[in-house]
Amino acid sequence: MSFKPANRIQDLQYFGEFGGVNPSISDSSTYTFLSAKTMFDTFEGNVEGCYLYSRHSSPSNLYLGEALAAMEGTETAHVAATGMGAITPTLLQLCHAGDHIVASRTIYGGTYAFLKNFAPKFGITSSFVDITNPTAISEAIKPNTKIIYCESVSNPLLEIANLPELSQIAKSNGLKLLVDNTFSPLSISPAALGADIVLHSLTKFINGSSDTMGGVTCGSRELINDLKNVNDGASMLLGPSMDSLRAASILKNLRTLHIRIKQHSKNALYLAEKFEADGLKTVYPGLPSHPGHQTFRNMMNEEYGFGGMLTIDVGSLNKANELMELMQQRNLGYLAVSLGFYKTLFSAPGTSTSSEIPEEEQKAMGLSDGLIRFSIGLENDIERTYQMMQQCMIEIGILKAIIA
Repeated sequence: MSFKPANRIQDLQYFGEFGGVNPSISDSSTYTFLSAKTMFDTFEGNVEGCYLYSRHSSPSNLYLGEALAAMEGTETAHVAATGMGAITPTLLQLCHAGDHIVASRTIYGGTYAFLKNFAPKFGITSSFVDITNPTAISEAIKPNTKIIYCESVSNPLLEIANLPELSQIAKSNGLKLLVDNTFSPLSISPAALGADIVLHSLTKFINGSSDTMGGVTCGSRELINDLKNVNDGASMLLGPSMDSLRAASILKNLRTLHIRIKQHSKNALYLAEKFEADGLKTVYPGLPSHPGHQTFRNMMNEEYGFGGMLTIDVGSLNKANELMELMQQRNLGYLAVSLGFYKTLFSAPGTSTSSEIPEEEQKAMGLSDGLIRFSIGLENDIERTYQMMQQCMIEIGILKAIIA
């Protein structure tokens, strides 16, 4: 692909109020108007460049939104306080009572719970399908379907969505394709591949320091204006607003995303190749053994690699917990949910981030008790990290038969 997302971020240049190299933070919840008519026009949505109230927008949030829209190649973007604060209003803005959504069966547990348990309260139903099976997707589409929803790289099974193929299915049926790109910022550019809307949890790789939450909806100016509409905009009325101080902090971290993603990807590929060679059941998009390897390769912005997420299956929840606890004791990372931190994070998603998915459905999609999800960090000496992880696996018997 010729799309250069990091260049588009770099080309944005803001000046602070007093000429600072960082834009000034707008530390105000409300904004003044020089005339009463301008206030009226702003409430009617007719004035560009005027600020009304921070739940609607603020200069700091707009700076961050503009940078994220540039990264994803969309007309504009709207930031929110959390990833779910971006996802749920977007779905509610596009769907009404009686509408239907076709969603990937392997998505973040919170999104799954919203679609399965909460959205039906509003008359919005969903069908969960194998997103890698175009026949299953097409067969799930109903006359009242409005959206196809997926993740570029699914959480936690790391299935790869064929976005050009999904876009073609969506367009031929008059649907919107919504793609959560949280696991693969920069590596994959969904809008360039046909997605209508791109979503992120900014909490993860984009911020990268596990110190704040955030989310974003990247899409058309019409959609974003609808989300912010004071009369019927889901983001405006549900109020998942990002604080200006947090927006400024994430914008600063966004500037180093391209460096961090390259290192996350480099380290993850190294570990995945070693784990697979040791005989561990390893899933990583950069491995030729991954079913979606070629699909990812066809879509990727190559310089950023295959991302920082990988999984191994150690056979049982007890072994998974024993290994994670030992790795944490040895300072190899943290037994923690979330991802994108500078240190490696690991968790057993079946009992954590995907626990909202019923056990029988976890089994149907291949989510086993022994699965460990790794968010690989920015280690400088990844060979040392591997050797220490390998030693932990030997000590608790996971690799005894292979290595000893």
